[in-house]
Amino acid sequence: MIALSLTEIAGLVGGQPHDIPDPDLKVTGPVVIDSREVRPGSLFAALPGERVDGHDFARGAVEAGAVAVLAARPVGTPDAPVPAIVVPDVIAAMGALARAVVERLGGTTVVALTGSAGKTSTKDLIAQLLQRRGPTVWTPGNFNNEIGLPVAALSADEATQHLVLEMGARGKGHIRYLTELTPPRVGLVLNVGTAHIGEFGGREQIAEAKGELVEALPPAEEGGVAVLNADDPLVRAMASRTKARTVLFGEAEDADVRAGNVRLADGGRPAFTLHTPTGCSDVTMRLYGEHHVSNALAAAAVAHELGMSVDEIAVALSEAGQLSRWRMEVTERSDGVTVVNDAYNANPESMRAALRALVAMGAATPGRRTWAVLGPMAELGEESLAEHDAVGRLAVRLNVSKLVAVGGQEAAWLDMGAKNEGSWGEESVHVSDVRAAVDLLRSELRPGDVVLVKASRSVGLERLAQALLDGEGEVAGRWA
Repeated sequence: MIALSLTEIAGLVGGQPHDIPDPDLKVTGPVVIDSREVRPGSLFAALPGERVDGHDFARGAVEAGAVAVLAARPVGTPDAPVPAIVVPDVIAAMGALARAVVERLGGTTVVALTGSAGKTSTKDLIAQLLQRRGPTVWTPGNFNNEIGLPVAALSADEATQHLVLEMGARGKGHIRYLTELTPPRVGLVLNVGTAHIGEFGGREQIAEAKGELVEALPPAEEGGVAVLNADDPLVRAMASRTKARTVLFGEAEDADVRAGNVRLADGGRPAFTLHTPTGCSDVTMRLYGEHHVSNALAAAAVAHELGMSVDEIAVALSEAGQLSRWRMEVTERSDGVTVVNDAYNANPESMRAALRALVAMGAATPGRRTWAVLGPMAELGEESLAEHDAVGRLAVRLNVSKLVAVGGQEAAWLDMGAKNEGSWGEESVHVSDVRAAVDLLRSELRPGDVVLVKASRSVGLERLAQALLDGEGEVAGRWA
């Protein structure tokens, strides 16, 4: 973060200094919401959590090096004061501070992106491209809400050239609020799918919310650029909602940045020819799955707009890795079993993409068996039964060797779809929990098998992927 005194911060967030011996003392480190991440010069934001209250960790944060605490109440005692800036709402104060800091970053280009699927992977690609051109700060993981976005933005300082921010939404107005905190010059919309459809009510409503990003962009004459998916009609239509210049990416012939000769090589890694307005170049990615082609084109379009040449972009895309955990994270065991941990989150679109990637990885070696270990997809509302049934059916149509559906009712629907689509009823099995799935896989996996693990974040299926990589004793202890 740019260095600010506690007096300046209090003024920017409308707070009252409390137990601060030196109001001119400066915050020079990051703003953190986890006291374990405090380092000298930090500002600790005390947030209430589901199980714990950040205010209870205020003293420890200061002892660890935090300059002060951003808090909703005084956190010290007369005998043991703790320096704090007291505000009515800590989350709102973090947002106000982020807005003030971003406004002072005169030489920083803010890039914001949203979409129903692929946001984090695409953000990671954009970051890896742009950091070749200069200091770049980006959202860690998927910190894409009213808490995580300010934390990411407040990591930027005067040297930052690019600030890449992922924006999520669970309702109308959410993205508009985030763009008010960190006004972007470049806005990217990846797609409109069915993630959180149970909360929004339909894809048109999702498109309405996602399009708030392009509405927030400055006009073309002020440098605003809207990067839109030419292959998604609902995203393409957002061009009418912005005054920014529009750039299209995709496989459509009229896309400004597009892919030709798309293919899967080397066990499921996408390869293609990248076409831009200034030339073309070949790309072979390290990531797995054809769905990354669209993500790569989106990242390429942003990088091209910010001055990178097509050859620079192609090299960077070919060298880029996965920065965030549990997203098509591929690990080969010593016995030759490959575990694909894609358990961070799931929706119908990402489930279909992951299944196709699994099949491509299996097809690279004749006779290789593929296992899809899938859990429930959350927040689908009335579409839940149909979407789970459809994913189960797709696993059979793609000739996945075996589907293991893990969990309760939604998992039963996955299993039902597979069995209804299959011929013998042996294409799928439904197990009640992670331990049962681990036991099943340990008894039936053989060298060379590929195992995909995927479910919504709330399911915690990454535990299963880790169990397949851990020793027998550790697994037994964990779920006994």
